[in-house]
Amino acid sequence: MAAEDLALDPKSEPVAAPDKRSTSGTDWWGEVKGIFWLILAVLGFHSLIAKPFYIPSESMMPGLLVGDRLVVTKYPYGYSFISPTFHLLPFISGRLFGSMPERGDVVIVSPPGSRTDYIKRVIGLPGDVLEVRGGTIFLNDVAVERQAAGNRLIPVDANTRCDAMHYPDALVSGEGGAHYCRVAIFREKLPNSASYDTIDMGYTRGDNFAPVEIPDGHVFLMGDNRDNSADSRFGVEENGLGGPVPWENIGGRAEFVTFSLDGSATLNPLTWWQSLRPSRTGASLHPDRADAE
Repeated sequence: MAAEDLALDPKSEPVAAPDKRSTSGTDWWGEVKGIFWLILAVLGFHSLIAKPFYIPSESMMPGLLVGDRLVVTKYPYGYSFISPTFHLLPFISGRLFGSMPERGDVVIVSPPGSRTDYIKRVIGLPGDVLEVRGGTIFLNDVAVERQAAGNRLIPVDANTRCDAMHYPDALVSGEGGAHYCRVAIFREKLPNSASYDTIDMGYTRGDNFAPVEIPDGHVFLMGDNRDNSADSRFGVEENGLGGPVPWENIGGRAEFVTFSLDGSATLNPLTWWQSLRPSRTGASLHPDRADAE
């Protein structure tokens, strides 16, 4: 039978064309492109909009505890060389859409010449003459309002240890054998009515700081835990900020705590829920301005 006869034979069945989808396999290039654009979108969001941060130190107690996870927004002060998620750019002067922080704002900052992120509070602005005398801040030779607010008991856990070197005689026991760190609270109120709590356990070297005029485009930053904060009062060789910091080194403004962990969690998922500090979730990191006129 000729080939033509076979094609015309009504009893013969048509031969199906091969299914290219069944032989092509996974589109790996498409998968790679999808992952690339996803990563780019996440990095863009973290660099331009907001980014999560973890608190590893006690320098901002009592408002922030070790183990707090918080959101920092990138846009309130505009963008600088420090804004990208990975600090890969060299120092570049100025900010795009820049605005100066307000007194009392809690900000993320990188010390000059460093890629490490610190979290501190804005105290002094350009043109201010700032001095610290006996633990009291003076702005332009006027004392910042500071009132003793008694003691506060901060629960001791794996992340808040209340060691004797930093908190002498502060470890106390409560009901049921619970341990607490008893710290002395002082309420500060800046000239713009921004108020917040600080810790001052007694005299330390940082309680006195010689007058300094804050240059244009710089801010003076301090931690709320005044006896245990490496900030603008200390040199970079002491892991401090080395005086007033260029505003380009500010990475964003701290907004609120998303959740907090007490450090007791292990690889066992059953311990994760127990390690949460429920009362910390949603805590605002903005200063109280209720008394503002």
